[in-house]
Amino acid sequence: MTTTHTTTAIPDTRLAKEATEILREHATDLIFNHSMRVYLFAAEQGRQAKLQFDPELLYVSAAFHDLGLSESFSSSDERFEVDGANAARQFLAIHKIPENQIQVAWRAIALHTTPGVTQYMEPEVALLFSGVGLDVLGDGFDVFPSDVREEVVAAYPRIDFKAGIVKAFFGGFAHKPASTWGTVKADVCERFISGYKSPNFCDLIANSPFANSNA
Repeated sequence: MTTTHTTTAIPDTRLAKEATEILREHATDLIFNHSMRVYLFAAEQGRQAKLQFDPELLYVSAAFHDLGLSESFSSSDERFEVDGANAARQFLAIHKIPENQIQVAWRAIALHTTPGVTQYMEPEVALLFSGVGLDVLGDGFDVFPSDVREEVVAAYPRIDFKAGIVKAFFGGFAHKPASTWGTVKADVCERFISGYKSPNFCDLIANSPFANSNA
């Protein structure tokens, strides 16, 4: 485990270094920088909130959280979040990480786009969600230390990030738009696929094969 709390420091462990190598190999510069910012934002949020969290596990979760968007890890039908979580599970299992820790990383990645849930879970799960929220949507921007934010962004720049991340999302699941149903990523498919409309939950209920009676 790392002991330094320098603003732009990442865990100095073999596990973290190998996770970085995988991220660098399979991610674009945009996703690489985003993932690094997510970890650094999340770790700082954890320190600010005085949470007890595992920096190494949080870092691996951040490194893998968007790898499901890459061709190397993308499945034909799973949510990209699940693809990334499954990749992290395999990576951690190879390194003999205990199953309970693997499950924490899996949940953190699988739920990193699911609002309203993660704040009630393990610190690593909650922090990955909040780190992503800050970097992608600006959630918590005003309460996050501006000097830390500026140092992180200087180290890992947000070059054309707002437009680029949306295109990166779509590129990761354009071949399986149905996997975005019920998630915020359905908005991306509706934006980029002409005529695409995500299934409506009310319509699905109305069209259920059950008869509209007690029979």
